[in-house]
Amino acid sequence: MEPAVYGFRNDDPSMLTIDSIGWQKIQSAGYCFAGDDRPDCGHVIFQYTLSGQGVIEYEQKRHLLPKGSAFLVRIPGSHRYYYEDNGEPWEFLWLNLRGDEANRIWDLVMKQEGVVIRREASSPLILAFWNIFRQIAEEKTTDKYRLSLSAYEWMLTLLRTSSESGRAVGSKSQSLIDRAKRLMKENYALPLTLDALADRLEVNKYYFCRLFQKAERTSPLAYLRDRRVEAAISLLRTTDLPIQEVGRRCGFESPSYFGKVFREYMKLSPTEYRNKKLEFPFDAIYYD
Repeated sequence: MEPAVYGFRNDDPSMLTIDSIGWQKIQSAGYCFAGDDRPDCGHVIFQYTLSGQGVIEYEQKRHLLPKGSAFLVRIPGSHRYYYEDNGEPWEFLWLNLRGDEANRIWDLVMKQEGVVIRREASSPLILAFWNIFRQIAEEKTTDKYRLSLSAYEWMLTLLRTSSESGRAVGSKSQSLIDRAKRLMKENYALPLTLDALADRLEVNKYYFCRLFQKAERTSPLAYLRDRRVEAAISLLRTTDLPIQEVGRRCGFESPSYFGKVFREYMKLSPTEYRNKKLEFPFDAIYYD
């Protein structure tokens, strides 16, 4: 593929649409855009540096945009981005989107990461961008529904990777977290405590708890409780086991505690959930 720029125009405000998409290499100091002066309004911008460096001024702060960085802004908006001639061209990708959902995702990601975000060129987000670009450049796709679907998938990748950025851990630590999750999924019926989990994993319980909280945004025991409630919901709906036996098989230490926890999750007692098949027709519910 070669650098190119594509624009789309339609009058359907009910859906997410691609306003424009491009791949450019700039080496002119005349390249400069101010968010409050543009005639094309009502969209959001993602612009990612492949090589070289750009600059964005946002809320009276100046941010450099080296390789692997991108900015997120709205049009109109109080910002300015530009190229400063330093002898090396600024090569970048951009994707401009229209629609309420785009603005909502921008709010969530900017709250998490700020106006400048960072991703590797091999990251799912950038690979998803190239997928859209290829559809347009090589497959000549112009159907707004197909492109909207691809744009939604790209935005969900942006949102997911943004959520994960604040909880990234090293590969060794991630291996420990994966082992812990597998241990709890396979042994939720056992009387697992934090001490017991740490012993099985051969780590300090305080270190394990901090690491799990960072990676999963929840505590190990809360994660275990989720798995126990999931198992209880399935047994209540797919078996005729007594309520007390369901609780026991799912690792709850007493019928009263089982009933208390279940009500916190479902706003119903285990018996009420089992009987209300029409209002709650779920054979399984997953908490994530």
